[in-house]
Amino acid sequence: MKVGYIGLGAMGRAMAANLLRAGHEVAVWARRPEAMQPLLALGARATGSPAECAADVDVICTIVTTGDDVRQVVLGPRGVIEGARAGSVVIDHSTIPPSVARDIASALAGCGVHMLDAPVSGGERGAIDATLSIMAGGDADVFARMKPLLSAVGRTLVHVGPIGAGQVTKACNQLILCAFIEAAAEAARLASASGVDFAKVREAMLHGSAASRALDLFGGKMALRDFTAGVQSRLHHKDMGIVMGEAVGMGLAMPLSAAVWQQLNALIGQGGGMQDTSALLTVLERQSRPT
Repeated sequence: MKVGYIGLGAMGRAMAANLLRAGHEVAVWARRPEAMQPLLALGARATGSPAECAADVDVICTIVTTGDDVRQVVLGPRGVIEGARAGSVVIDHSTIPPSVARDIASALAGCGVHMLDAPVSGGERGAIDATLSIMAGGDADVFARMKPLLSAVGRTLVHVGPIGAGQVTKACNQLILCAFIEAAAEAARLASASGVDFAKVREAMLHGSAASRALDLFGGKMALRDFTAGVQSRLHHKDMGIVMGEAVGMGLAMPLSAAVWQQLNALIGQGGGMQDTSALLTVLERQSRPT
């Protein structure tokens, strides 16, 4: 297919590269021109705006940080909506509020452009290895047409429901993931305060019922006290803000999510927004001292 790709951070760059390797024609745009260079070396075509990136392609993929960012590149001046032709498809891989995805899809539909909200899970490693889990909302027929393209970047492809359902699924995913990371941090704190090596505690738990990807990856960073970012905590903070925004809007009681979001608030407040989310351990260390 002919694909326009917008958003060339660690995730987007790897995903666009996999589309090129799969034989798709890819045009790219990024706010920072230097971000396009690695993909140009692989055969991508540079463009000067989201509208230009969306012109004369079958599919436009976006993966940027916030709902406002998606609105800007899709609906803003020189945005995708100004260049996309009727019948083309926008696939947004960003993690944004479901309501924003629905609003953008409605605006695109007025121009005859389809949309899938298709956030991803699996991190930078999954993006590089094309093993991402992709949870999609939108028309089922459009999803079926896009599966060959999505298969070039992901291993697990699930159509969840109508537009916005993909973002609801991602919110549920992040809720559980962040709760697991906080649980791993509390386990690390308990082990340390008890005079027991958390690295060995973690090794034992990885072979028991507490085993999880969060304990493996984030718990491993806690054991090493390596808080350099694999996933910057500010991104998980943003994601939990989406969870809590949905909960408030629907009047849902979500006490665990609220507690985890507060811990992320504290981490951001102590200057840890650029650290890995495993740095939640340092929040606990500041909050309590064993007697």
